[in-house]
Amino acid sequence: MQAKGEFEVTRIPQDELDIGSGATVGHSRFHKRFHGPLQASSVVHMLAVMAPVAGSGAYVAIERIEGTLDGRSGSFYAQHNGTMDRGTPSLDLRVVPDTGTGELTGLQGRIAIDIVDGKHFYTFDYDIRHD
Repeated sequence: MQAKGEFEVTRIPQDELDIGSGATVGHSRFHKRFHGPLQASSVVHMLAVMAPVAGSGAYVAIERIEGTLDGRSGSFYAQHNGTMDRGTPSLDLRVVPDTGTGELTGLQGRIAIDIVDGKHFYTFDYDIRHD
């Protein structure tokens, strides 16, 4: 199954985190509001680091999404793993296995994010296991 829609993001900067030897990583909290087949809100905590080479870096994040997906209500967690290699982005964003609740129990899938003219869009390819 596939769900496509738009979402808004609000970023709330947090204090940087010490990861040893004086090095730090950026920490941000995001609030999202999804529209379309995914009618939901979420909270994301992200850690990010930039490389000394322009356009290179990475981020990891955990997101909790709660609402409805194609009319099914519940919540689930998603794991983000993003890299930027000299300006070329790569993102792996997937549902954390067995974190779906309510009518989203058994949810599995991947989410793609596209940003066009400053607007955020999602494509959520998913399935619900019934075992």
